[in-house]
Amino acid sequence: MSTTPTDDAAPGAKTPAGRLDAFFQIAERGSTVGRELRGGLVTFFTMAYILVLNPVILGGSTDVNGDQLDIGQLVTVTALVAAVMTILMGVTANLPIALAAGLGLNAMVAYGLAPLMTWPEAMGLVVLEGLLIIALALTGLREKVMQAIPMPIKQAIGVGIGLFIAFIGVINAGFAGPGDGTPVTLGDGGVLRGWPVLVFCVGLLLTFVLMARKVKGAILISIVATTALAVAINTLADDIAWGLTTPELPRGVDDIVAMPDFGLVGEFSLFGAFGQISVITVLLLIFTLFLTDFFDTMGTAVAVTNEAGLLKDGRPPRLGRLLLVDGLATVGGGACSASSNTAYIESASGVGEGARTGLANLVTGGLFALALFFAPLAATVPAQAASPALVVVGFLMMTQVVGVDWKAYDIAIPAFVIIAVMPFTYSITHGIGAGFITYVVVKTALGRVREVHWLMWATAVAFVVFFAIDPIEQILGVR
Repeated sequence: MSTTPTDDAAPGAKTPAGRLDAFFQIAERGSTVGRELRGGLVTFFTMAYILVLNPVILGGSTDVNGDQLDIGQLVTVTALVAAVMTILMGVTANLPIALAAGLGLNAMVAYGLAPLMTWPEAMGLVVLEGLLIIALALTGLREKVMQAIPMPIKQAIGVGIGLFIAFIGVINAGFAGPGDGTPVTLGDGGVLRGWPVLVFCVGLLLTFVLMARKVKGAILISIVATTALAVAINTLADDIAWGLTTPELPRGVDDIVAMPDFGLVGEFSLFGAFGQISVITVLLLIFTLFLTDFFDTMGTAVAVTNEAGLLKDGRPPRLGRLLLVDGLATVGGGACSASSNTAYIESASGVGEGARTGLANLVTGGLFALALFFAPLAATVPAQAASPALVVVGFLMMTQVVGVDWKAYDIAIPAFVIIAVMPFTYSITHGIGAGFITYVVVKTALGRVREVHWLMWATAVAFVVFFAIDPIEQILGVR
């Protein structure tokens, strides 16, 4: 992908466009305003599904009192926190990394915390976790952990995430699913069935063709084109199962505009959970949330900035600000009952479209802000139209695999574990944890203990506790 600025690059610093260029370092990073705008659009469309999925996950569960969160209010807070934190990341850290409610984290809140306490108490634990992340970011400890990780391991994290999001893409589109006697198989029972899968296949092939021909805006063009195809098919055919998002044209104003409901903002209890369950259980829950959030962000930050060509000496630029904003996003998500917000790997789709600066985040965040008032339109783009972008980005991130020396087993083995475990367990955190533990064990077995940074040791031990949470709870009698 060429990084040479074209004629839409910003002019001299004395003009408004020039000041914009100077603030975001657009030309310096080999980008253009046009690329940043396209990248921001693509990032929004590839992660806009969270406006539907987060309310479904949180709204589909009940707390200890049997109460459920309102779906409409959840859509509002999901869009609100994503908008504010994505823009904040762009302005302060100048990175094309968008933030929104974290998948996996929201499931942990819905199915791990809520059954033990009330929703405000569960969200209070999310706020506490975010405050812990902020404290580590301000002291520099979180940044030191990232610097202690060898570069090939970081590259393996990028490859693993690439395979993971490609897997998410094919699953969400219905191209793969549970098999009869196998964990996964082609389509439905080994056969591709229905129009939605056809839309995905057309979108994927279209994106690959446009990329191979080096067409600017390939990913965005594909999303728009396949969404139009999906709308046409849905209009002409009956009883099509699209999943969470149905591509329907609005029938009136009420299907386009809706006033946001901020009823969930501020509905959290910071220390209420300590009165519901034991202190040990609360601490273990916060620790589990923290580890998941911590390393999801770390993996995403390394992978996205490396894909953008911004990683220097294994370190993303303005890392301290990145981690601080991520902590603020966790606090904001809990305070608004949207669950923990974190850096999104889908940002890599915008990077694949050319985004290199925080200007792209202003576009993505602005669209999330608009989504506050146009929530009904969030259901326009079906997963089958957005998922090809995830598969293509997975291909782009897979190219980082050449950075791993596969003949050096002390690096190659933990790198393989990271790459394999992420998609196989459907978790970035599990892949990183398994890889870190393997790295420490192999280095120790080879008599190279001194090559392992003490923070890698500490992190590996923490992951051992993370993986052993269930037996630890049973031993301590806190279940």
